[in-house]
Amino acid sequence: MGTHDFVSNSVDESMKREEPEAPLHRQIDLDAGALFVLKSRGSWLHCGYHLTTTIVAPALLSLPFAFSLLGWVAGVFCLVIGALVTFYSYNLLSLVLEHNAQLGHRQLRFRDMANDILGPRWDIYFMAPMQYSLCYAAVIACILLGGQSLKFIYLLWNSPGTMKLYEFVAIVGILMLVLAQIPSFHSLRHINLISLVLCLTYSACTAGGSIYIGNSSKAPPKDYSVNADKADRMFGVYNAISIIATTYGNGIIPEIQATIAPPVKGKMFKGLCLCYIVVISTFFSVGISGYWAFGNRSAGNILSNFMVDGKPLLPKWFLLIINISTLLQVSAVCVVYLQLTNEVLERILSNPKSKQFSFRNMVPRLISRSLSVVIATTLAAMFPFFGDISALVGAFGCIPLDFVLPMVFYNLTFRPSRRSLIFWGNTFIATVFSILGVLGAIASIRQIVLDAKVYKLFANV
Repeated sequence: MGTHDFVSNSVDESMKREEPEAPLHRQIDLDAGALFVLKSRGSWLHCGYHLTTTIVAPALLSLPFAFSLLGWVAGVFCLVIGALVTFYSYNLLSLVLEHNAQLGHRQLRFRDMANDILGPRWDIYFMAPMQYSLCYAAVIACILLGGQSLKFIYLLWNSPGTMKLYEFVAIVGILMLVLAQIPSFHSLRHINLISLVLCLTYSACTAGGSIYIGNSSKAPPKDYSVNADKADRMFGVYNAISIIATTYGNGIIPEIQATIAPPVKGKMFKGLCLCYIVVISTFFSVGISGYWAFGNRSAGNILSNFMVDGKPLLPKWFLLIINISTLLQVSAVCVVYLQLTNEVLERILSNPKSKQFSFRNMVPRLISRSLSVVIATTLAAMFPFFGDISALVGAFGCIPLDFVLPMVFYNLTFRPSRRSLIFWGNTFIATVFSILGVLGAIASIRQIVLDAKVYKLFANV
Protein backbone atom coordinates (compact mmCIF):
# COMPACT_ATOMS: atom_id res chain seq x y z
CA MET A 1 0.00 0.00 0.00
CA GLY A 2 1.43 3.43 -0.99
CA THR A 3 1.81 6.46 1.26
CA HIS A 4 -1.16 8.23 -0.31
CA ASP A 5 -3.43 5.18 0.08
CA PHE A 6 -2.37 4.66 3.69
CA VAL A 7 -2.98 8.30 4.63
CA SER A 8 -6.23 8.45 2.62
CA ASN A 9 -7.58 5.38 4.43
CA SER A 10 -6.69 7.01 7.74
CA VAL A 11 -8.55 10.13 6.61
CA ASP A 12 -11.64 8.08 5.74
CA GLU A 13 -11.57 6.38 9.15
CA SER A 14 -11.18 9.75 10.88
CA MET A 15 -14.10 11.25 8.95
CA LYS A 16 -16.32 8.33 9.94
CA ARG A 17 -15.75 9.28 13.58
CA GLU A 18 -16.93 12.85 12.96
CA GLU A 19 -20.43 14.15 13.47
CA PRO A 20 -22.84 12.77 10.88
CA GLU A 21 -23.91 16.19 9.65
CA ALA A 22 -21.23 18.19 7.91
CA PRO A 23 -21.50 21.97 7.98
CA LEU A 24 -23.15 23.64 5.02
CA HIS A 25 -21.13 25.18 2.26
CA ARG A 26 -20.05 28.64 3.40
CA GLN A 27 -20.00 31.35 0.79
CA ILE A 28 -17.28 33.86 1.58
CA ASP A 29 -16.22 37.05 -0.15
CA LEU A 30 -12.67 36.68 -1.38
CA ASP A 31 -10.22 39.48 -0.66
CA ALA A 32 -8.24 41.02 -3.51
CA GLY A 33 -5.16 38.90 -2.80
CA ALA A 34 -7.07 35.64 -3.13
CA LEU A 35 -9.22 36.89 -5.99
CA PHE A 36 -6.47 38.31 -8.20
CA VAL A 37 -3.22 36.51 -7.25
CA LEU A 38 -4.42 33.07 -6.09
CA LYS A 39 -7.16 32.63 -8.67
CA SER A 40 -8.22 28.97 -8.84
CA ARG A 41 -8.03 28.00 -12.51
CA GLY A 42 -5.18 25.50 -12.79
CA SER A 43 -5.01 21.74 -13.42
CA TRP A 44 -2.94 19.16 -11.55
CA LEU A 45 -0.32 19.49 -14.29
CA HIS A 46 0.01 23.23 -13.67
CA CYS A 47 0.27 22.44 -9.96
CA GLY A 48 3.15 20.07 -10.75
CA TYR A 49 4.96 22.83 -12.64
CA HIS A 50 4.57 25.24 -9.70
CA LEU A 51 5.76 22.63 -7.19
CA THR A 52 8.80 21.73 -9.29
CA THR A 53 9.87 25.36 -9.61
CA THR A 54 9.61 26.01 -5.87
CA ILE A 55 11.50 22.86 -4.83
CA VAL A 56 13.90 22.00 -7.68
CA ALA A 57 15.87 25.25 -7.65
CA PRO A 58 19.58 26.11 -8.00
CA ALA A 59 19.93 25.54 -4.23
CA LEU A 60 20.39 21.86 -5.17
CA LEU A 61 23.88 22.80 -6.43
CA SER A 62 24.91 23.01 -2.75
CA LEU A 63 24.10 19.34 -2.08
CA PRO A 64 27.67 18.06 -2.74
CA PHE A 65 28.87 20.55 -0.09
CA ALA A 66 26.30 19.14 2.35
CA PHE A 67 27.67 15.67 1.57
CA SER A 68 31.19 16.91 2.37
CA LEU A 69 29.99 17.79 5.89
CA LEU A 70 28.27 14.43 6.37
CA GLY A 71 30.19 11.81 4.42
CA TRP A 72 28.79 9.18 2.06
CA VAL A 73 26.50 7.19 4.33
CA ALA A 74 24.99 10.08 6.29
CA GLY A 75 24.73 12.22 3.15
CA VAL A 76 22.74 9.68 1.15
CA PHE A 77 20.66 8.82 4.22
CA CYS A 78 19.69 12.47 4.85
CA LEU A 79 18.86 12.97 1.17
CA VAL A 80 16.56 9.93 1.17
CA ILE A 81 14.89 10.91 4.46
CA GLY A 82 14.37 14.45 3.18
CA ALA A 83 12.60 13.14 0.08
CA LEU A 84 10.39 10.70 1.99
CA VAL A 85 9.40 13.08 4.79
CA THR A 86 8.66 16.07 2.56
CA PHE A 87 6.62 14.02 0.09
CA TYR A 88 4.66 12.61 3.03
CA SER A 89 4.22 15.98 4.77
CA TYR A 90 3.13 17.79 1.61
CA ASN A 91 0.60 15.02 1.03
CA LEU A 92 -0.72 15.49 4.59
CA LEU A 93 -1.12 19.23 3.99
CA SER A 94 -3.00 18.51 0.79
CA LEU A 95 -5.37 16.12 2.56
CA VAL A 96 -6.13 18.67 5.28
CA LEU A 97 -6.85 21.29 2.62
CA GLU A 98 -9.06 18.88 0.63
CA HIS A 99 -10.96 17.91 3.79
CA ASN A 100 -11.80 21.51 4.63
CA ALA A 101 -12.74 22.25 1.02
CA GLN A 102 -15.21 19.35 1.08
CA LEU A 103 -16.74 20.82 4.24
CA GLY A 104 -17.31 24.10 2.43
CA HIS A 105 -14.37 26.06 3.78
CA ARG A 106 -11.51 26.13 1.31
CA GLN A 107 -8.29 27.41 2.88
CA LEU A 108 -6.19 29.31 0.36
CA ARG A 109 -3.15 30.22 2.48
CA PHE A 110 -0.91 28.80 5.18
CA ARG A 111 -2.20 31.63 7.35
CA ASP A 112 -5.78 30.44 6.86
CA MET A 113 -4.79 26.98 8.07
CA ALA A 114 -2.95 28.32 11.12
CA ASN A 115 -5.85 30.62 11.99
CA ASP A 116 -8.49 27.86 11.70
CA ILE A 117 -6.52 25.02 13.28
CA LEU A 118 -4.24 26.69 15.83
CA GLY A 119 -5.98 30.02 16.44
CA PRO A 120 -5.49 33.66 15.35
CA ARG A 121 -2.53 34.35 17.65
CA TRP A 122 -0.51 31.54 16.05
CA ASP A 123 -1.30 33.09 12.68
CA ILE A 124 -0.31 36.65 13.59
CA TYR A 125 2.73 36.05 15.78
CA PHE A 126 4.15 32.81 14.39
CA MET A 127 2.95 31.74 10.96
CA ALA A 128 2.87 35.07 9.13
CA PRO A 129 6.34 36.34 10.17
CA MET A 130 7.93 32.94 9.55
CA GLN A 131 6.40 32.35 6.12
CA TYR A 132 6.81 35.90 4.83
CA SER A 133 10.44 36.16 5.97
CA LEU A 134 11.21 32.77 4.39
CA CYS A 135 9.68 33.65 1.02
CA TYR A 136 11.17 37.14 0.87
CA ALA A 137 14.58 35.73 1.84
CA ALA A 138 14.18 33.31 -1.07
CA VAL A 139 13.53 36.26 -3.38
CA ILE A 140 16.68 38.04 -2.18
CA ALA A 141 18.76 34.86 -2.49
CA CYS A 142 17.46 34.24 -6.03
CA ILE A 143 18.36 37.75 -7.17
CA LEU A 144 21.83 37.35 -5.66
CA LEU A 145 22.33 33.93 -7.26
CA GLY A 146 21.14 35.33 -10.59
CA GLY A 147 23.73 38.10 -10.29
CA GLN A 148 26.47 35.57 -9.52
CA SER A 149 25.48 33.47 -12.55
CA LEU A 150 25.51 36.56 -14.78
CA LYS A 151 28.93 37.55 -13.45
CA PHE A 152 30.23 34.02 -14.11
CA ILE A 153 29.02 34.24 -17.73
CA TYR A 154 30.66 37.67 -18.09
CA LEU A 155 34.03 36.48 -16.73
CA LEU A 156 33.90 33.34 -18.83
CA TRP A 157 34.06 35.42 -21.99
CA ASN A 158 35.88 38.45 -20.63
CA SER A 159 38.19 37.22 -17.88
CA PRO A 160 39.89 40.59 -17.19
CA GLY A 161 36.47 42.30 -16.90
CA THR A 162 36.06 44.96 -14.22
CA MET A 163 32.33 44.90 -13.59
CA LYS A 164 31.38 44.26 -9.95
CA LEU A 165 28.91 41.74 -8.54
CA TYR A 166 26.45 44.42 -7.40
CA GLU A 167 26.18 45.65 -11.00
CA PHE A 168 25.09 42.20 -12.16
CA VAL A 169 22.67 41.98 -9.24
CA ALA A 170 21.15 45.28 -10.41
CA ILE A 171 20.73 43.89 -13.95
CA VAL A 172 18.90 40.84 -12.59
CA GLY A 173 16.80 43.19 -10.45
CA ILE A 174 15.67 45.03 -13.59
CA LEU A 175 14.60 41.70 -15.13
CA MET A 176 12.65 40.91 -11.95
CA LEU A 177 10.93 44.31 -12.11
CA VAL A 178 9.35 43.16 -15.36
CA LEU A 179 8.52 39.62 -14.25
CA ALA A 180 7.03 40.84 -10.97
CA GLN A 181 4.19 42.47 -12.89
CA ILE A 182 2.82 39.10 -14.07
CA PRO A 183 -0.68 39.36 -12.61
CA SER A 184 -1.36 36.01 -10.93
CA PHE A 185 0.16 32.73 -9.78
CA HIS A 186 -1.81 30.88 -12.47
CA SER A 187 -0.24 33.14 -15.12
CA LEU A 188 3.14 31.57 -14.34
CA ARG A 189 2.18 28.06 -15.49
CA HIS A 190 3.96 28.28 -18.85
CA ILE A 191 7.02 29.94 -17.31
CA ASN A 192 7.16 27.17 -14.73
CA LEU A 193 6.97 24.50 -17.43
CA ILE A 194 10.05 26.09 -19.01
CA SER A 195 11.58 26.20 -15.52
CA LEU A 196 11.07 22.44 -15.21
CA VAL A 197 12.98 21.88 -18.47
CA LEU A 198 15.74 24.27 -17.38
CA CYS A 199 16.33 22.57 -14.02
CA LEU A 200 16.60 19.20 -15.76
CA THR A 201 19.08 20.77 -18.20
CA TYR A 202 21.51 22.29 -15.72
CA SER A 203 21.24 19.31 -13.35
CA ALA A 204 22.09 16.85 -16.14
CA CYS A 205 24.94 19.07 -17.33
CA THR A 206 26.28 19.49 -13.78
CA ALA A 207 26.18 15.74 -13.13
CA GLY A 208 27.76 15.01 -16.51
CA GLY A 209 30.45 17.65 -15.95
CA SER A 210 31.28 16.25 -12.50
CA ILE A 211 31.62 12.72 -13.88
CA TYR A 212 33.81 13.95 -16.75
CA ILE A 213 36.15 15.88 -14.43
CA GLY A 214 36.20 13.03 -11.90
CA ASN A 215 37.45 10.63 -14.58
CA SER A 216 39.97 13.06 -16.11
CA SER A 217 43.54 13.92 -15.23
CA LYS A 218 42.27 17.30 -13.99
CA ALA A 219 40.43 15.68 -11.10
CA PRO A 220 41.61 16.66 -7.61
CA PRO A 221 42.70 13.87 -5.26
CA LYS A 222 39.53 12.20 -3.99
CA ASP A 223 39.23 12.50 -0.23
CA TYR A 224 35.89 11.70 1.39
CA SER A 225 36.94 12.13 5.01
CA VAL A 226 35.25 14.80 7.11
CA ASN A 227 38.17 16.97 8.16
CA ALA A 228 37.27 18.88 11.31
CA ASP A 229 37.59 18.77 15.06
CA LYS A 230 34.69 17.43 17.08
CA ALA A 231 32.94 20.80 17.58
CA ASP A 232 33.27 21.92 13.94
CA ARG A 233 32.19 18.49 12.73
CA MET A 234 29.11 18.51 14.96
CA PHE A 235 28.03 21.99 13.84
CA GLY A 236 28.87 21.02 10.26
CA VAL A 237 26.36 18.16 10.48
CA TYR A 238 23.66 20.55 11.71
CA ASN A 239 24.49 22.98 8.89
CA ALA A 240 24.32 20.17 6.33
CA ILE A 241 20.91 19.06 7.60
CA SER A 242 19.68 22.67 7.34
CA ILE A 243 21.01 22.88 3.77
CA ILE A 244 19.23 19.67 2.75
CA ALA A 245 16.01 20.70 4.52
CA THR A 246 16.09 24.11 2.83
CA THR A 247 16.74 22.49 -0.56
CA TYR A 248 13.61 20.33 -0.14
CA GLY A 249 11.68 23.24 1.34
CA ASN A 250 8.65 24.84 -0.21
CA GLY A 251 6.74 26.95 2.30
CA ILE A 252 3.80 27.78 0.02
CA ILE A 253 2.00 24.45 -0.48
CA PRO A 254 -1.47 25.87 0.42
CA GLU A 255 -0.97 28.81 -1.92
CA ILE A 256 -0.03 26.44 -4.75
CA GLN A 257 -3.03 24.21 -4.07
CA ALA A 258 -5.19 27.35 -4.08
CA THR A 259 -4.40 27.77 -7.80
CA ILE A 260 -6.16 24.46 -8.63
CA ALA A 261 -9.68 24.71 -10.07
CA PRO A 262 -12.29 22.93 -7.92
CA PRO A 263 -12.84 20.13 -7.23
CA VAL A 264 -9.34 19.77 -5.82
CA LYS A 265 -9.50 16.16 -4.58
CA GLY A 266 -6.58 14.06 -5.76
CA LYS A 267 -5.06 16.74 -8.00
CA MET A 268 -2.33 17.80 -5.61
CA PHE A 269 -1.11 14.22 -5.24
CA LYS A 270 -0.67 13.93 -9.01
CA GLY A 271 1.24 17.21 -9.03
CA LEU A 272 3.46 16.00 -6.19
CA CYS A 273 4.23 12.77 -8.08
CA LEU A 274 5.33 14.76 -11.14
CA CYS A 275 7.42 17.06 -8.96
CA TYR A 276 9.17 14.28 -7.07
CA ILE A 277 10.12 12.42 -10.24
CA VAL A 278 12.11 15.56 -11.10
CA VAL A 279 13.32 15.98 -7.49
CA ILE A 280 14.78 12.47 -7.27
CA SER A 281 16.40 12.60 -10.71
CA THR A 282 18.08 15.98 -10.06
CA PHE A 283 18.91 15.97 -6.34
CA PHE A 284 20.50 12.54 -6.29
CA SER A 285 22.39 12.90 -9.57
CA VAL A 286 23.93 16.27 -8.65
CA GLY A 287 24.59 15.47 -4.98
CA ILE A 288 26.22 12.08 -5.56
CA SER A 289 28.18 12.92 -8.73
CA GLY A 290 29.47 16.22 -7.34
CA TYR A 291 30.68 14.68 -4.09
CA TRP A 292 32.17 11.70 -5.94
CA ALA A 293 34.20 14.03 -8.19
CA PHE A 294 35.42 16.57 -5.62
CA GLY A 295 35.02 14.89 -2.20
CA ASN A 296 35.52 17.15 0.78
CA ARG A 297 36.69 19.93 -1.56
CA SER A 298 33.13 20.40 -2.82
CA ALA A 299 32.28 24.11 -2.79
CA GLY A 300 29.09 25.71 -1.51
CA ASN A 301 28.05 25.92 -5.17
CA ILE A 302 29.43 22.93 -7.07
CA LEU A 303 29.83 25.06 -10.21
CA SER A 304 32.73 26.81 -8.46
CA ASN A 305 34.63 23.51 -8.63
CA PHE A 306 34.44 23.63 -12.42
CA MET A 307 36.94 26.51 -12.36
CA VAL A 308 40.52 26.33 -11.03
CA ASP A 309 42.57 29.54 -10.77
CA GLY A 310 40.14 31.22 -13.14
CA LYS A 311 40.53 28.50 -15.78
CA PRO A 312 37.58 26.28 -16.75
CA LEU A 313 37.89 22.51 -16.44
CA LEU A 314 35.13 22.08 -19.02
CA PRO A 315 34.53 23.64 -22.44
CA LYS A 316 33.29 27.23 -22.19
CA TRP A 317 30.16 26.51 -24.21
CA PHE A 318 29.24 23.74 -21.77
CA LEU A 319 29.65 26.02 -18.74
CA LEU A 320 27.67 28.66 -20.61
CA ILE A 321 24.71 26.27 -21.02
CA ILE A 322 24.75 25.48 -17.29
CA ASN A 323 24.91 29.10 -16.17
CA ILE A 324 22.35 30.43 -18.64
CA SER A 325 19.95 27.65 -17.59
CA THR A 326 20.60 28.47 -13.93
CA LEU A 327 20.09 32.21 -14.49
CA LEU A 328 16.79 31.73 -16.32
CA GLN A 329 15.45 29.17 -13.86
CA VAL A 330 16.37 31.19 -10.80
CA SER A 331 14.35 34.06 -12.31
CA ALA A 332 11.31 31.77 -12.45
CA VAL A 333 11.89 30.64 -8.85
CA CYS A 334 12.17 34.25 -7.76
CA VAL A 335 8.90 35.34 -9.36
CA VAL A 336 7.08 32.35 -7.82
CA TYR A 337 8.20 33.24 -4.31
CA LEU A 338 7.27 36.86 -4.99
CA GLN A 339 3.65 35.73 -5.21
CA LEU A 340 3.31 35.62 -1.43
CA THR A 341 4.41 39.25 -1.14
CA ASN A 342 2.21 40.15 -4.13
CA GLU A 343 -0.78 38.49 -2.49
CA VAL A 344 -0.31 40.53 0.69
CA LEU A 345 0.18 43.79 -1.20
CA GLU A 346 -2.87 43.09 -3.35
CA ARG A 347 -4.99 42.27 -0.32
CA ILE A 348 -4.04 45.55 1.35
CA LEU A 349 -3.99 47.94 -1.61
CA SER A 350 -6.46 46.61 -4.20
CA ASN A 351 -10.23 46.76 -4.28
CA PRO A 352 -11.85 43.36 -4.97
CA LYS A 353 -15.01 45.08 -6.21
CA SER A 354 -13.10 46.76 -9.04
CA LYS A 355 -11.76 44.86 -12.04
CA GLN A 356 -8.27 43.41 -11.73
CA PHE A 357 -6.91 45.57 -14.56
CA SER A 358 -8.81 48.73 -13.68
CA PHE A 359 -6.85 51.93 -13.14
CA ARG A 360 -7.78 51.78 -9.44
CA ASN A 361 -5.95 48.46 -9.02
CA MET A 362 -3.22 48.73 -11.67
CA VAL A 363 -1.45 51.78 -10.23
CA PRO A 364 -0.95 50.52 -6.65
CA ARG A 365 -0.01 47.07 -8.02
CA LEU A 366 2.69 48.53 -10.27
CA ILE A 367 4.13 50.75 -7.55
CA SER A 368 4.04 48.23 -4.69
CA ARG A 369 5.46 45.30 -6.68
CA SER A 370 8.22 47.45 -8.12
CA LEU A 371 9.14 48.77 -4.68
CA SER A 372 9.23 45.20 -3.32
CA VAL A 373 11.71 44.14 -6.02
CA VAL A 374 13.86 47.26 -5.58
CA ILE A 375 14.21 46.58 -1.85
CA ALA A 376 15.07 42.91 -2.45
CA THR A 377 17.65 43.84 -5.12
CA THR A 378 19.26 46.43 -2.84
CA LEU A 379 19.57 43.90 -0.02
CA ALA A 380 21.02 41.28 -2.40
CA ALA A 381 23.66 43.76 -3.61
CA MET A 382 24.48 44.92 -0.07
CA PHE A 383 24.79 41.44 1.44
CA PRO A 384 26.51 39.13 -1.09
CA PHE A 385 27.19 36.74 1.82
CA PHE A 386 23.44 36.20 2.13
CA GLY A 387 23.92 32.41 2.08
CA ASP A 388 24.67 32.42 5.82
CA ILE A 389 21.51 34.39 6.55
CA SER A 390 19.48 32.14 4.23
CA ALA A 391 20.65 29.08 6.18
CA LEU A 392 19.36 30.72 9.37
CA VAL A 393 16.03 31.63 7.78
CA GLY A 394 15.80 28.10 6.39
CA ALA A 395 16.31 26.57 9.83
CA PHE A 396 13.66 28.85 11.35
CA GLY A 397 11.28 28.68 8.38
CA CYS A 398 11.65 25.62 6.14
CA ILE A 399 11.87 23.03 8.89
CA PRO A 400 8.77 24.21 10.82
CA LEU A 401 6.68 24.83 7.70
CA ASP A 402 7.60 21.67 5.80
CA PHE A 403 8.61 19.10 8.41
CA VAL A 404 6.65 19.97 11.58
CA LEU A 405 3.39 21.85 10.98
CA PRO A 406 1.93 19.41 8.39
CA MET A 407 2.06 16.65 11.02
CA VAL A 408 0.49 18.90 13.65
CA PHE A 409 -2.26 20.11 11.29
CA TYR A 410 -3.15 16.55 10.31
CA ASN A 411 -3.35 15.27 13.89
CA LEU A 412 -5.44 18.25 15.02
CA THR A 413 -7.78 18.11 12.00
CA PHE A 414 -8.49 14.38 11.77
CA ARG A 415 -7.70 13.43 15.38
CA PRO A 416 -6.47 9.88 14.64
CA SER A 417 -6.52 7.44 17.53
CA ARG A 418 -3.60 7.80 19.94
CA ARG A 419 -3.04 4.09 19.45
CA SER A 420 -2.66 4.45 15.69
CA LEU A 421 0.62 4.30 13.81
CA ILE A 422 -0.10 7.53 11.92
CA PHE A 423 -0.59 9.55 15.13
CA TRP A 424 2.69 8.43 16.68
CA GLY A 425 4.52 8.60 13.35
CA ASN A 426 3.46 12.21 12.88
CA THR A 427 4.33 13.06 16.49
CA PHE A 428 7.76 11.48 16.15
CA ILE A 429 8.56 13.32 12.90
CA ALA A 430 7.37 16.67 14.30
CA THR A 431 9.43 16.23 17.49
CA VAL A 432 12.65 15.13 15.77
CA PHE A 433 12.58 17.91 13.21
CA SER A 434 11.70 20.54 15.82
CA ILE A 435 14.91 19.60 17.62
CA LEU A 436 16.89 19.59 14.35
CA GLY A 437 15.47 23.02 13.50
CA VAL A 438 16.71 24.48 16.78
CA LEU A 439 20.15 22.87 16.36
CA GLY A 440 20.33 24.06 12.74
CA ALA A 441 19.48 27.62 13.80
CA ILE A 442 22.24 27.54 16.46
CA ALA A 443 24.75 26.24 13.89
CA SER A 444 23.71 28.95 11.41
CA ILE A 445 24.11 31.71 14.00
CA ARG A 446 27.55 30.33 14.88
CA GLN A 447 28.56 30.39 11.20
CA ILE A 448 27.38 34.00 10.83
CA VAL A 449 29.51 34.99 13.84
CA LEU A 450 32.57 33.19 12.38
CA ASP A 451 32.13 34.81 8.96
CA ALA A 452 31.36 38.28 10.35
CA LYS A 453 35.04 39.22 10.14
CA VAL A 454 35.04 39.04 6.36
CA TYR A 455 31.62 40.63 5.77
CA LYS A 456 31.69 43.77 3.68
CA LEU A 457 28.77 45.68 2.18
CA PHE A 458 28.59 45.52 -1.63
CA ALA A 459 31.52 43.09 -1.66
CA ASN A 460 32.61 41.75 -5.05
CA VAL A 461 32.63 38.04 -4.23
